[in-house]
Amino acid sequence: MKIDLNSDLGEDFGIYKIKLNEELFKIISSANVACGFHAGDPDVISNIVLKLKKADTQIGAHPGFKDLEGFGRRQIYMSKEEIKNMIIYQLGALDAFLKINGLKMQHVKPHGALYNLAQRDKDVAESIVDAVFLFDRDLIILGLPESEVNNSAYKRGIKFANEVFADREYDDSGFLVPRKIKGSVINDPVICKERVFNMIQNKKIKSINGKIIDINPHSICVHGDNENSFKIIKEIKLNFYEKGIEISPLKDICK
Repeated sequence: MKIDLNSDLGEDFGIYKIKLNEELFKIISSANVACGFHAGDPDVISNIVLKLKKADTQIGAHPGFKDLEGFGRRQIYMSKEEIKNMIIYQLGALDAFLKINGLKMQHVKPHGALYNLAQRDKDVAESIVDAVFLFDRDLIILGLPESEVNNSAYKRGIKFANEVFADREYDDSGFLVPRKIKGSVINDPVICKERVFNMIQNKKIKSINGKIIDINPHSICVHGDNENSFKIIKEIKLNFYEKGIEISPLKDICK
């Protein structure tokens, strides 16, 4: 059995730094790199690409709303054309640094409020998928199973990977519980490990209210800004090793 393990990285900006154990780069199989709108800047992108290249970790774009103050977690109302162009702009920024290092982008995973909106809003989902289609139709889009972005990717013929979250609670509809709700973020590495194994083995997850939701993961996300991200990922990796589950990048799973 193969599963991708991804994390959001490169989310520093200027003098603002997120502390990361760089051993994490070697454990994950795919990295979602901020493209300068919700976080990241030219120096941050350049440095993180070099480090991920050294770790032989696959790289994807992590575009979000232009909201440095709110870390991209606040919704901004935009037209379909504006969202499409905003995505293309950010993909181009990351792609420039990948090209000068002889690397190719693997996937696209929207960030924060843009990600959550795309799961439910057909127009937003179509805008993101259109941007990816125009930029590079071989890219893989990450999102929630049975979401609007999933449907849009299928219609456009773009590869889609079902993403699940080790460190976030789900509501009864299978969407992520908003961060403003207490308990929406899970920091306990053991609990995260057990949740992930249940997702993979039984293809199910229990919502914050106790409802059992069907789920079929291709990729597991642990947020890079989670205070216990490295401990969580280490626990997951050890459990995968014991259960015979192979960590593989999306390009080897979504063919």
